[in-house]
Amino acid sequence: MSETLAKYIPEHAVKPVFDLIVANQVHLKIVNERQTRHGDYRRGHTGKHEITVNASLNKYRFLITLIHEIAHLVAFEKFGRNIKPHGNEWKLTFQRLMIPFIRPEIFPNHILPLLARHFKNPSASSDTDTTLSLALKQYDKENDKNYVFEIPYGSVFRIKNGKIFKKIAVRTKRFECLEISSGKLYLFNPNAEVELINIQ
Repeated sequence: MSETLAKYIPEHAVKPVFDLIVANQVHLKIVNERQTRHGDYRRGHTGKHEITVNASLNKYRFLITLIHEIAHLVAFEKFGRNIKPHGNEWKLTFQRLMIPFIRPEIFPNHILPLLARHFKNPSASSDTDTTLSLALKQYDKENDKNYVFEIPYGSVFRIKNGKIFKKIAVRTKRFECLEISSGKLYLFNPNAEVELINIQ
């Protein structure tokens, strides 16, 4: 298991993560990418703790996602199954489990202050923390996607589900985009990944 982990997370995180997996009896599955989520946790019929994480994540995002899911397991075990999935109990658990990993041997120096800030009050997804998300995306494999914030106003783009939009305006922190087929306005986070369409 630790050899497998070494392919997906930073070298200095392997032993402490392996120890967490063993201590919490986690059955870890590394799966092909799902569009909707980076990972998930569920308790199987047999009572086994199953965590799945997308294989396509870069090593820093993989580590954060895995600890995020282990935090669900630990919070449910400690506080009971009736807590909110991303409520205060989970936040406290996620902070406690993540703090030992926020170190320069594990994360690049420029990401450490962003992580420290994020973990003062962790959100359900690190994607909603635009600054952290963009910093982590630098370590993704190259792809042909653009971010909404970097394309020009008036550009037409496609999102993962195939819907097509036109970038119209900025509203405080998010971008107003018009869905071409329905004429409805939607708001996008700056770090939303989109595929630019060239319309002649």
